[in-house]
Amino acid sequence: MAKRNKTKVEEFILLAFVDLHQIQILFFLLFLLTYMTCIMGNLAIIIVVKLEHSLHKPMYLFIAVFSTLEIMFVSATVPKLLSILLGHNNTISFIGCFTQMFVFDSLGVTECFLLMVMVFDRYLAINKPLHYSTIMTPTACVGLAIFPWLLGFTSMLVPIIITAQLVYCGPNIIDHFFCDMAPLQSLACSDPFISSMSTSLAALMDIVLPFLVIIGFYVCIIMTVSKIKSKDGKQKAFSTCTSHLTVASLFFGTAMIVYIKPRGSHYEKYLSFMYTAFTPTINPFIYTFRNRDVKEVFTNLINRVMRPT
Repeated sequence: MAKRNKTKVEEFILLAFVDLHQIQILFFLLFLLTYMTCIMGNLAIIIVVKLEHSLHKPMYLFIAVFSTLEIMFVSATVPKLLSILLGHNNTISFIGCFTQMFVFDSLGVTECFLLMVMVFDRYLAINKPLHYSTIMTPTACVGLAIFPWLLGFTSMLVPIIITAQLVYCGPNIIDHFFCDMAPLQSLACSDPFISSMSTSLAALMDIVLPFLVIIGFYVCIIMTVSKIKSKDGKQKAFSTCTSHLTVASLFFGTAMIVYIKPRGSHYEKYLSFMYTAFTPTINPFIYTFRNRDVKEVFTNLINRVMRPT
């Protein structure tokens, strides 16, 4: 009898934005445009950093890695969402659900630590300019670029495995547009306490800790820049940080609201869209318009293309 009552769920149904079914086509076009803009914008950043020798510096290496990460991050969820909005299959297999969740969460954690590495690079450039070139060697840059990926894909293993071990024997409808921890925990027939605790602990370690480290580095940067006497010197120092600060604020702000106290709220999927699709889409524009070097390179490239032969 116990076995019969604990029939294993083999697939889940993603509701996505079913409550807005009357404008689903409009939503599809909006998300498709967002996705295409994200891919093209981040690809443009990668190509420009690759081709332009003046951008072959640690800071822009990390920006290129970040753009690569953003493409992968948004591709983990949005294609499935587009399929659902078109009225195609809104089901996802048990294995597919947890695979999507592992990839998405791991990439999200990778982004947290990569943002931390990026501000560490700015801290060294501004606070220790004489030692910067000796510290940020090519080997060190590659190591710092790889570090967030290793941390991201290892730190999420335990929460994902614990959540996968829960008993799913009843409802299989997820009120979200992708598989995520809180909605799945709310569907479990067994006690999700340990899973919820592991998720909250992972959020503290993988979101709050990098965020606090970033704040610490920026406090040090601001203290150093405030001692610079020339106005141009201050502006130049801050110009290399403003784009990163804007991107980090957008990402961490929404991510912390959703993950620090996961409750499976109906409105979390709308907040999730902010950091899963919207933020990765506007990041290339932030780095283009708020970073003087990248802006100059893009302007020169456009002028070269538009110049008549």
